[in-house]
Amino acid sequence: MIPEFFLFLRHNKTMNIYIQSAGQISIQSPLSETWFDRPSEYDKVYVRAQEPDYKQYIDSGKLRRMGKILRRAVVCAQTAVQRSGIAMPDAIISGTGLGCIENTEIFLNAMINEGEELLQPTYFMQSTHNTISSRIAIELQCHGYNTTYAHKGISFDSALFDAFLQFCAGKIHSALVGGYDEMTPRYQLMLGRLAYWRKDGEEVTLRRGKEAFAGETSVSFMLTDRNLPESDRLCRLAGVELLYRPSDAQLQTALDELLQKEGCSLSEVDAVMTGMNGNPSVDDAYRKMYNRLFSPCVPASYKHIFGESYTASGLGMYAAAVCLQRGEIPAFLLLQHPGGLKNVRRILLYHQYENKNHSLILLTSC
Repeated sequence: MIPEFFLFLRHNKTMNIYIQSAGQISIQSPLSETWFDRPSEYDKVYVRAQEPDYKQYIDSGKLRRMGKILRRAVVCAQTAVQRSGIAMPDAIISGTGLGCIENTEIFLNAMINEGEELLQPTYFMQSTHNTISSRIAIELQCHGYNTTYAHKGISFDSALFDAFLQFCAGKIHSALVGGYDEMTPRYQLMLGRLAYWRKDGEEVTLRRGKEAFAGETSVSFMLTDRNLPESDRLCRLAGVELLYRPSDAQLQTALDELLQKEGCSLSEVDAVMTGMNGNPSVDDAYRKMYNRLFSPCVPASYKHIFGESYTASGLGMYAAAVCLQRGEIPAFLLLQHPGGLKNVRRILLYHQYENKNHSLILLTSC
């Protein structure tokens, strides 16, 4: 069944799938696009998300029983739904690398400290990865397709690809797709011992090759193939490709087919948004692939603004979608154009995780 489904997708005509709305809670100002004009800047290794006033969105009784990641996910989802004008999504599809890791840590520590006695069930129930999608569905009263992808650094891309397949098969007409991850002090410290982060106090800049800094991700998108008012849309999702350990030729073929479906060439793509994070081992892989495949396009990046996390690619797509809605890419997202880029119509997102999992996402203006 899977090979036949992929064959169908490869030969399917261009789909009109729109990113109708989005909501984000990150290290930038939450539930807003103020970062586009005035991005918050950090010189720390570890930055937690800026929290909104959750009492405006969630009942106080429920709020006390929800961890940070669940609060963020629910509010982001509610925001995306309200902004979209779609009362109920046909599907809820989430990607998370760490799941509800803070509740997991609390539960495991309680097991150690309490000798496996008098444990609070709430932390156990909210410690699994699929709790996030389930909680969103409960709050929205959505009984449709519901699934979670926990594929580390490719989790959000997998969730988006699933939604794209569902649209192509005609099984759904709207989908709430999100990427959610929190970074706890213990987990950040563990990665720090593995030399994953830069040293505290070092300047965050891609141009000097400094290492990555930790951020947190909560971002939700409402996707639809319905012909809703264009003024409310962010952009159009033209195509998604996922590849595992591809050769350069296979990646080139996937890129060519993605562009061919859209009826454009690489020279007509305004920018390539990559997952460069300032870590030399990561950035070198991106630079090599950029020189091989994407050199006609202007290079852009986003992790120096939103930080690094397993689902940071969701924030990359969010940043690209906002840029397409406004028709420009600000200078702080670009690596070569100090004056910014105007009249933007197409942005290609290229993401790779450990140089094994690769994704190509093409977004266009409406």
